[in-house]
Amino acid sequence: MTQIFDNPADFADEALDGFVAANRGYVARVDGGVVRSTEVPAGQVALVVGGGSGHYPAFAGLVGPGLAAGSACGNMFASPAAGQVYRVAKAANAGGGVLLSYGNYAGDVLHFGQAQLRLNAEGIETRTVLVTDDIASAPLEQIGKRRGIAGDLTVFKIAGAAAEAGLSLDDVERLAVKTNYRTRSLGVAFGGCTLPGADAPLFTVPAGQMSLGLGIHGEPGISEHPMPTASELAALLVSRLLEDKPEDAGTRVVAIVNGLGTVKYDELFLLFGKIEKLLASAGLTVVEPECGELVTSLDMSGLSLTLLWLDAELEQYWAAPADTPAFRKGNLAPRARRELTGPDEAAAEELEHTTAAAAALGRLAADLLGQVQHVIIEHEEELGNLDAIAGDGDHGIGMRRGVDAAVAAARHALEQEGGASPSRVLTAAGEAWSERAGGTSGALWGSAVIAAGLALGNRDSYSGGDAAAAVTAFVDAITELGKAELGDKTMVDALLPFRDTFLNAFDAGTSVADSLAAAAEAATAAASRTADLRPLKGRARPLAEKSLGHPDPGAVSFALIATRISTHIETSSTGAKA
Repeated sequence: MTQIFDNPADFADEALDGFVAANRGYVARVDGGVVRSTEVPAGQVALVVGGGSGHYPAFAGLVGPGLAAGSACGNMFASPAAGQVYRVAKAANAGGGVLLSYGNYAGDVLHFGQAQLRLNAEGIETRTVLVTDDIASAPLEQIGKRRGIAGDLTVFKIAGAAAEAGLSLDDVERLAVKTNYRTRSLGVAFGGCTLPGADAPLFTVPAGQMSLGLGIHGEPGISEHPMPTASELAALLVSRLLEDKPEDAGTRVVAIVNGLGTVKYDELFLLFGKIEKLLASAGLTVVEPECGELVTSLDMSGLSLTLLWLDAELEQYWAAPADTPAFRKGNLAPRARRELTGPDEAAAEELEHTTAAAAALGRLAADLLGQVQHVIIEHEEELGNLDAIAGDGDHGIGMRRGVDAAVAAARHALEQEGGASPSRVLTAAGEAWSERAGGTSGALWGSAVIAAGLALGNRDSYSGGDAAAAVTAFVDAITELGKAELGDKTMVDALLPFRDTFLNAFDAGTSVADSLAAAAEAATAAASRTADLRPLKGRARPLAEKSLGHPDPGAVSFALIATRISTHIETSSTGAKA
């Protein structure tokens, strides 16, 4: 159990501050995580990794030459917010593009995905490679659904070495994808981990038992087994991984025995010796192995085995030098320290010259966010009750937190002399929405608001076509990130009819205000029809029968917002004509 802290709520931030203080030769603190404190060659691809805190050495401990350029660091076991990922990636970018890589967890996928959309929209070419090495989390034919555990290290190391060698973003991405496909891991636990300030572990393992197939966020294993001997444990781990090996596997493998927090190094070494003999007897040659704590889970009593099947290309980059606070291999020439722009200087550099038309539209954008806030406050309890039928009941609260933060951020953006464009207003609002609301809904709404703002930009004049572009960008951001489709019983069931009705009406020559009115009516009707659907996505999916007969809360909240915006614009237009 973690004992050293002042306030458990500040544990992750204060631990990261201390880590930076102890490793200033390697890393510098930025808002959202850390980046290298040493010079990076211009044009080099920036590998940005990350995830929740509590896994050291992952993720901040792997930042340095030959490995990651930056790490976005969330709260304990929680994804970093999209804004954090974005800021770390911008600080790490050296002009060669950004590769984001992280474990395949829903929150990380949404928030890193939102940051990727924003970075690409700003002209920073950004790709993603998910780590999916845990064989216990999905069968081989569904490898894309597997979660990432200690295989993070192999993917990060080879991608980082490729970037250090000056390879293009295409090649760094290709090598990361290949490494991920050829990596397999399996973990066991003898006891759960305890979050700072908690008085009990996230799960327990019965005395004399071992949990097989655990995650690294306090998730219990998929099955329990009698506590094995070291030889039995080695045989279990090796046999399961060899059964799952990639089709093009060779005979040379990297073997990583990873301690999860409290298993002593002597025990890990003892187990590694037995594993190495089993691999040799299977005709495999172990190449430059690792044995120690690499991807941990606070104080969890457990370990994992990872195998990476090498080819000549991957072996070259696995063996390449790296120099980070927690992972060192070979020798690299010393690097000069670089001066990172402070937050105040960065803000001054980013001040825009807002056109008169953009300033007016920026004020309207903030005004519309205020209307969204009003409608969410009015329906907060209703939305929460609806969500509680087959979910956790937090939709109303989450939407309220998100829109409150968005409105405050939008108003702050307008304080700039000369006003602010819709791009600046909605980017600030979307980022605040995502960071404050959290969860899937926060990531999706934050991403969509930012996308709409970027579509509007900072122009000398605007037309109805820009409104259509903003609607399209808003919808595309949600469908690309959330991957939901019509009929899944999500916000998308109201969102797509809204978009289609708006675009059809506008293309037929209808005004923006009237097109919005028709679209809002379509969204309201579609949201009502979700009562007849069974959820195929999200937290309500396991309780599909309870959900039947009740509309989806995300679809309902979107329809309410669309109606309020439409009414406000129609009223404003009428008043302007009068």
